[in-house]
Amino acid sequence: MDLSVALWRKSRLSAASGNCVEVAHLPGRGFAVRDSKDRTGAVLVFGGSEWIAFVAAVKGGDFDL
Repeated sequence: MDLSVALWRKSRLSAASGNCVEVAHLPGRGFAVRDSKDRTGAVLVFGGSEWIAFVAAVKGGDFDL
């Protein structure tokens, strides 16, 4: 998958901590997520239903340490 043309964005609330992820909407209702400090590193790619489940899990605290 060519992500070179992806339009990455991050929350404006993330500026304070510097620990951020960026999200890009992909063609076909997919989404990609990457570490904003390592823009050439690994990227997670989600389909539409996977993205909905991922966001629900984040909001539900499933990934809190």
